[in-house]
Amino acid sequence: MKINYLPFIVLILLVFSCKNSSQKSESNSIQIDAQTKNTMEQKSLIDFGNEYANAWSSQKPERVADFFAADGFLKVNDGDPAIGTEAIINVAKGFMDAFPDMIVAMDSLITESNKTRFYWTLTGTNNVAGGTGNKVKISGFEEWTMNKAGLVQESNGHFNAEEYNRQLNGEESE
Repeated sequence: MKINYLPFIVLILLVFSCKNSSQKSESNSIQIDAQTKNTMEQKSLIDFGNEYANAWSSQKPERVADFFAADGFLKVNDGDPAIGTEAIINVAKGFMDAFPDMIVAMDSLITESNKTRFYWTLTGTNNVAGGTGNKVKISGFEEWTMNKAGLVQESNGHFNAEEYNRQLNGEESE
């Protein structure tokens, strides 16, 4: 009696082929999930940046402080860092008081390593009592270090102070 092993071999190959295909599919699924997670994290950071810009535009300085850790700090150019909620509120209030119509727009966000750069443009008119009445449009960036809770722990802000003062005082550009 001759036994034909060919059907058994084909069946075994078919089973192994399906198992390997299933493993590849799971592997692709993991890659897609990781890619989706990164995309979602980036979208979340972009939403954070847009909401942060909206807080600066709100005339409610507490809203700006809500984006920072309780012991976080905000440093503007070479000034002393504003450390903690009340100090950050005071910095935001200073800008908001000077520019009651202030709008801050997020221009872009760039994340490298553990730092995120929030690029912004501020526009406003210094039309308060004792103000110059001049319009200002200045761009700059903040470099953020985020904490594990997703809040800003450190923010080092930078903008061209000379250009800001020139516009604020209504001086002609050179």
